[in-house]
Amino acid sequence: MLTSITDGILCCLSGKTSNLVLPLESSEPSDGFEFVEVKPGRVLRVRHIKPVRQCIETKKQDAEKNTKNVDCDAKGDAPPEDSRDNDDDDAGTSVHCKRKITVYRNGQLVIENLGDVLHSEILQCQDGDLEPCSTVEVELADYKETPSSPDPNPVPTVPLPSGDQKPAPPPRRRRRKPKRTVLIDSTRVISSCKGTHSDVALFFVHGVGGSLDIWSSQLNFFSRLGYEVIAPDLAGHGASTAPQIAAAYTFYALAEDLRAIFKRYARKRNILIGHSYGVSFCTFLAHEYPDLVHKVVMINGGGPTALEPSLCSIFQLPSCVLHCLSPCLAWSFLKAGFARQGAKEKQLLKQGNAFNVSPFVLRAMMSGQYWPEGDEVYHAELTVPILLVHGMCDKFVPVEEDQRMAEILLFAFLKVIEEGSHMVMMECPDTVNTLLHEFFLWEPDMSKKGEADNTVSVCDSINTLKIKKPVDK
Repeated sequence: MLTSITDGILCCLSGKTSNLVLPLESSEPSDGFEFVEVKPGRVLRVRHIKPVRQCIETKKQDAEKNTKNVDCDAKGDAPPEDSRDNDDDDAGTSVHCKRKITVYRNGQLVIENLGDVLHSEILQCQDGDLEPCSTVEVELADYKETPSSPDPNPVPTVPLPSGDQKPAPPPRRRRRKPKRTVLIDSTRVISSCKGTHSDVALFFVHGVGGSLDIWSSQLNFFSRLGYEVIAPDLAGHGASTAPQIAAAYTFYALAEDLRAIFKRYARKRNILIGHSYGVSFCTFLAHEYPDLVHKVVMINGGGPTALEPSLCSIFQLPSCVLHCLSPCLAWSFLKAGFARQGAKEKQLLKQGNAFNVSPFVLRAMMSGQYWPEGDEVYHAELTVPILLVHGMCDKFVPVEEDQRMAEILLFAFLKVIEEGSHMVMMECPDTVNTLLHEFFLWEPDMSKKGEADNTVSVCDSINTLKIKKPVDK
């Protein structure tokens, strides 16, 4: 701590900020690490693990196709339809997503689900059993004569004596003029994403102060299952370059970096997994590329509110002051980010290279969280299936924010991990890996359809997402 304070004083006297974020020497320099230049002089470290099984499967498929073609040529027939470069990976359930989003001038938001998808959420009890909740509607059709729900504070009525006339009907409410109306009408194909599918890629995005190393358990787990995984270090984090200009760390600058990474590694079906601030970037990509993003996982990402930096935050202090306070900030992050603060958690923090950023980068990241477009309407427009994972002991993000997110999203499942905190993927890796894998394999149940129009309802099919709690070893 004395060294940190001394460096901070020298930093204040010299007027320069020390850059603590430099390319790090990795213990596995050749294990899937790449350096991608997203812009001139702006280089991001990316861990990209492409399973070897794809080459093996390609050779096997080519051999099978050649055998079928030889047999067909010998018989003088054309090859069958299912052998003409068709893949079973495209099979899935087609769901009609239709909703009307109305914003009124008083800030009220009314969402009407008109398609196949009905909003629902999944909660897991402490004993591990699934408890499907009833359908949650933010607010249904505007101004009906019959209220959809009873009034929580009903006005007592005085009974009239017999023979008197019936009371006059209540006055009609004046119809308000909407400020903005958004209509969504699309069809989405939802299918199971297995590690053997060559058109599936998993993208992992960390948050402020993190690095791709916080996903080590998830990257190793899913790469062993045959998934192609991609995890970048944000600018100024991990082993990526750290520009000494605040504009390099705004939301839009970082979002363009991730857009370049996504376009470089994207497959036909992509699953985005974000943590904390990284959830906002996943939301941005899912909104920008609805046909390429197949599913999204949001881990402790907070509510569906527009990002805006806090003017009264400690991170608004000068960088040299933050440099002096860095040991206290690291201790505070350890206490708030983990449910327990033991030697194991300290080691996880060190191994994950978390909160190892320069004060300048930390200050610029916190000040650059300005994204006014990412409001409730923006999130309500998403039609991609989303899994919300929340650590119950999280001191940064309250569970009410994720519950609000589950209400706004069209197609969301909420999972609360009782023993987890903000860094739940590091604290409970087995539980998180199991949750994510079951969500990747989930698809709507085709066996249950509407009798009238053969539609598929999420409320009828959520039981197919069976979350199994791993047995402690």
